[in-house]
Amino acid sequence: MRELLFLNKYLLKYKHYLLLGTVFIIITNVVAIIPAQLVRHVINLVKENIDLYRLFDGTELQENLYDIFAKSILIAGLLVVAMAVLRGIFLFFVRQTIIVMSRLIEYDLKNEIYRHYQTLPLSFYRQNNTGDLMARISEDVSRVRMYLGPAIMYGINLVTLFIIVISYMIIVNPKLTFYSLLPLPVLSISIYLVSNVMNKRSEEIQQSLSSMSTFVQEAFSGVRVLKSFVREADSELKFTQESLEYRDKSLKLTFVNALFFPLMMGLIGLSVLFTVFIGGSQVIDGSLTIGNIAEFIIYVNMLTWPVASLGWVTSLIQRAAASQKRINEFLNVKTDIVSIQELTKKINGEILFENVSFTYPDSGIEALKNVSFKVAPGQSIAIIGTTGSGKSTISNVICRLYDVTSGVVKIDGHDIRNYNLAHMRQAIGYVPQDVFLFSDSIGNNIGFGNGKLSQDQIIQAAKDSDLYDNIKLFPNGFETTLGERGITLSGGQKQRVSIARAIVRKPQILILDDSLSAVDTKTEHTILTNMQRIMKDCTTVIISHRVSSAKLADHILVLDDGCIIEQGKEKELLAQNGVYRELYDKQIQVDKVEP
Repeated sequence: MRELLFLNKYLLKYKHYLLLGTVFIIITNVVAIIPAQLVRHVINLVKENIDLYRLFDGTELQENLYDIFAKSILIAGLLVVAMAVLRGIFLFFVRQTIIVMSRLIEYDLKNEIYRHYQTLPLSFYRQNNTGDLMARISEDVSRVRMYLGPAIMYGINLVTLFIIVISYMIIVNPKLTFYSLLPLPVLSISIYLVSNVMNKRSEEIQQSLSSMSTFVQEAFSGVRVLKSFVREADSELKFTQESLEYRDKSLKLTFVNALFFPLMMGLIGLSVLFTVFIGGSQVIDGSLTIGNIAEFIIYVNMLTWPVASLGWVTSLIQRAAASQKRINEFLNVKTDIVSIQELTKKINGEILFENVSFTYPDSGIEALKNVSFKVAPGQSIAIIGTTGSGKSTISNVICRLYDVTSGVVKIDGHDIRNYNLAHMRQAIGYVPQDVFLFSDSIGNNIGFGNGKLSQDQIIQAAKDSDLYDNIKLFPNGFETTLGERGITLSGGQKQRVSIARAIVRKPQILILDDSLSAVDTKTEHTILTNMQRIMKDCTTVIISHRVSSAKLADHILVLDDGCIIEQGKEKELLAQNGVYRELYDKQIQVDKVEP
C-alpha cells in the first residue's frame, strides 16, 4: 500500500465524491438489513399463530384470521420490494460517485504522467523503450483505476456492512453470531498468505505485458523492413514466445485465484451450516425462534458477496500497487534540463561555443572534445564531417536536448542554461536528421510549430522547401492525410516537409541537421538557393556530410572524432588541401558521374 499513498492527493481532491459515496453505501446497507427483519417477523407471526388458526377451523373467525395473516404478509412483501427498489436507487448513487471519482482520477493521472513524460530529457527516451512508456500510461493506469473505483467501493461496503450487520447479530444472539462468523478468521489468514503471491505474480504479468507491447510496437513501426527481409515468420515466432510467457504468468495467477475462491465459498457455506446447527439447537431449547434462524441465514448470505469479493479486492489492490510502483518509477525521474534564471529576453541568434565537451550519459561515448566556435546573428555556419564525428550532437546541445559535460554554450552572450527552456526553443527552427511526421494532413504537419499560421504562409514555406509542386499533384493538396510517420511520402519529400515546418516559424536560429541527405544534389541546390532569403534573417547551422550543402555558408567547420580539425571559408579550406579538400574532390567526382 506504500506505493498507493501517491494517490491520496487525488482522493483529497475528489473527497466530496468519496464522502457522498460512503454515505450512500451506509444507507444501502441499512436498507438491506430491513428485509431480513421483516422475514423474521412474518415467520414468527405465522409460527406463533398457526395453532390458533387451526383451532378456529371451519368458523368465520378462521377466515378473519386468514385475512389478517394475508394482509400482514402482503404488507411485508411490499415493504421488501420497496426496500429492494430503494437499495437499487442508492446503489446507482454509489456508482455515480465512487466510480465517477475513479474515472476523474484516471483522467488526471494520465495527464500528469503524459505531462511529466514531456519534461524528461532525451536521454530518458534513449534508455526506455516506447512500448514500456505506453504500457505505464495505459495498462498500469487502468489497473490503478480498478483500485480507486471497484476496490474502494467494495472495501467500504465490506467494512460498513460488517459493522452494521454484525452489531445487530450480536444484539440478537451473541453465541450464534460467534459460530456464524467463526470461519472468517481462517479466510483472513488465507488472504494474508496469498496476497504476497498475487503481488509478485502481478508484477511479473505487467513486466511481461510491457515487453510484449514493445515488441509489437517495434514490429508495426518497422513493418517495411520486416517485409523487405521476409522475416514475418520469425517475427510471428518471437511474438508467440512473448505471448506464451505472458500466458504462463497469467495462468499462474489464475491458478492461485482458482484455489482461493472455492476456499472462500466453502468457508461461507460452513458459516450457514453452523448457523442452522447451533440455531436449531437453541430453537429446541426455546432460547431462539425459527424466524431468528431465517434472519441469520439472510445475514450470512448478505455477507457472502462482500467476503467473496475480499479476495478479488485484494487482488485488485495488489495489482494496482504493482502498477503504481511502475508509474512512480518514472514519475520520480527528474529532468536535469532546467532553467537557472528563466530569461525570456528577445533572441537575436548569436551562438558561441567555448571549450565544449560532451559525453552521452547512457553510452559513455565522448561525442565532442573541446569544441569552440562563434556564429554572429544572421550568419551561417556549415559543420561537415563523417558519420560519428559529432555533428548532430552540436544540434542537440544548441537545442538543449542535452547539457554539455564541460564548457559553455551561449546565445546572445547568455549561457543557454539561463534561458527559459520553452522561450529559447521557440526561437529555434530545428530540422532533425531523423524526420518525424504525424498522421495528419500535410498542411497541419507544416504548421505544427505554430497554430496561428495562415494558408499563405504555409504555401510559401512549401515553395521555399521546393515541395509545392509535389503537393499540387496530390489529390487533396495540402489536406492530403499522411500515413504513420509520413510513410506515404518519399524520403526526400518527408525531409522537405520537415524543412517547411521549421522555416514557417520564422526562427532566429535555423538548424538543418543533415536534412537534405535524401534529395539529389540538384534539388539540394534548389532548396538552399530558395532559402537564401530566409537564411539572411536568421542564424543558420547547416550540418551535413556533403560538401555541397556548405557552399552557401559564411563559415565551415570540419569535425572528426568530436574535434574541429579544420575551419574557415570554402576557398580557404580548398587551398589548404586537407580533409575538406579530400571530401570535396571525392564528392564532386561522384556528382559528375550521376546520370
